[in-house]
Amino acid sequence: MAPPKCLSKASLQDKTAVVTGANTGIGLEVAKDLARRGARVILACRNEARAEAARAEIVKGSGNENVMTSKLDLASLSSVREFAQRLKEEESRLDILVNNAGMFTEKSTTEDGFDTVLQVNHLGHFLLTNLLLDLLKKSAPSRVVNVSSEACNHGRINFEDINAEKSYDAFPAYAQSKLANVLFTRELARRLEGTGVTTYAVHPGFVKTDIWRYIPGMYGWKFTLMKPMFRLMMAFAITPEQGAQTVIHCAVEEALSSESGLYYSDCDVKQPSQKATDDAVARQLWEMSERMTGLSSS
Repeated sequence: MAPPKCLSKASLQDKTAVVTGANTGIGLEVAKDLARRGARVILACRNEARAEAARAEIVKGSGNENVMTSKLDLASLSSVREFAQRLKEEESRLDILVNNAGMFTEKSTTEDGFDTVLQVNHLGHFLLTNLLLDLLKKSAPSRVVNVSSEACNHGRINFEDINAEKSYDAFPAYAQSKLANVLFTRELARRLEGTGVTTYAVHPGFVKTDIWRYIPGMYGWKFTLMKPMFRLMMAFAITPEQGAQTVIHCAVEEALSSESGLYYSDCDVKQPSQKATDDAVARQLWEMSERMTGLSSS
């Protein structure tokens, strides 16, 4: 059975949207849809050549020339700050921020000294969103959509070893980062109550996207042993266009304007694991993320 499709006919004329990781996969499909609705769409991508190719594809398909690209490398906090500063200087409003870019890879460390998966999937978006809050508030009603994963239900925030320096395993690291997305959404909603800025965490489904090129051991002996299972899983994966539907739903559906901080899948609210609704952990994660990104020196 095909997953539900976003049925909203909402126009985004005179609205501005930013989509991270918009040159491929779910992000590209979200950007296409927002452009078709008339939005000014900014593709925030690490690879500038691929971003320009995506822009050309979106403009051709939508007829909307108001699509821009801007370099954003979430594995570099300085790049995040530079992007946010450019955006605030060049744009008068921000109505939709889709934090979509994601990473699933072997153990590696960013230039800032953090686990790459944690920084790309959580810390980079945490910093970006906070740096753009004034613009989002100014443009209210506005929305922040965080693309998480069902993997959040298998995650645990390891405050004692947040960067997995003592021991590393790819899936627990990924699951921790996706749980962080949901907890961030929840705490962000609490802090933004009454501002007109609403937040949404999304499980897009099991989607066949470029993220699988990062699978640890993809071309080594481990993957050779896993290949039959992986091929079976891919047979049931949905397309990026299908995976984008709940993200689009949370970005544009008018009926969601009074909802904030919740978790969505199949274009509907779903109940994540108890760990993903722990407000004390959400606050602790926020405070740790502030210190790690330099938003707080305490």
